[in-house]
Amino acid sequence: MTSSAHDGVPQGELVLDGRVMPASNATFVGSIGTGDGVVRVVYKPVAGERPLWDFPGAVLAQREVAAYLVGAAFAGDDFRNPVPLTWLADGPHGPGMVQTWQEPDEDQEAVTLVPAGAVPRGMLHVFDGYDAADRPISLVHEDTVALRRIAVLDVVLNNADRKGGHVLEAADGHRWAIDHGIAFHAEPKLRTVLWGWTGQPLTAQECAAVMRVRDVAQGELAGTLAELLDDREVTALVRRCERLLARGALPGPGGEGPAIPWPPF
Repeated sequence: MTSSAHDGVPQGELVLDGRVMPASNATFVGSIGTGDGVVRVVYKPVAGERPLWDFPGAVLAQREVAAYLVGAAFAGDDFRNPVPLTWLADGPHGPGMVQTWQEPDEDQEAVTLVPAGAVPRGMLHVFDGYDAADRPISLVHEDTVALRRIAVLDVVLNNADRKGGHVLEAADGHRWAIDHGIAFHAEPKLRTVLWGWTGQPLTAQECAAVMRVRDVAQGELAGTLAELLDDREVTALVRRCERLLARGALPGPGGEGPAIPWPPF
């Protein structure tokens, strides 16, 4: 697995600075020196991936790259890709996924916990529960265009792991979506904390974004996706787009599996 050829991929040696703890799969932080400076990155080697019973044989690094490519098609020229630049490369611990590091703004919280029922203005309620001290709490998320785009993209990706911590708040209001290793399953697996828009109609811009994914998955991206996912998963990606467009609204929880990833953060 050599460095992929996406536009903007920094060229240079990957030097590791440390490891992200805790993380279910081996995750390192490092930097790549280029002629224009130093680019901070996250590196997840394939050798450090933990096998998953419900994603047998899946190479999580490849799904991360597929999510970036689908995210780019989803965004088109209308808005920024919610997924940071992601590519495959040979690193210090072998082949893996490399992604540009995004530093979150600590003054913002796109997803958070509040006392039960105390939903702040501009936030949407998702579910209720209890904290470690047995106090009633509510999980809420912001009602913004940027975060809603991630919710729509997750339906397209069939993302099984949209935790609150997998959304990073940029200072300029952009929202980054990270950790897409368990997405693209051919069977329904959507698990997310972003259920606040359930049943709301898709906007014209969101419909156009989903249509772009549907079209490129059968066209210019078909060959690349076939190298990253299996045939059933690529077919399922197209069908999810078609179902979402036919429904015309964001779906709600359904099926026999859990609707929320655990832990939710």
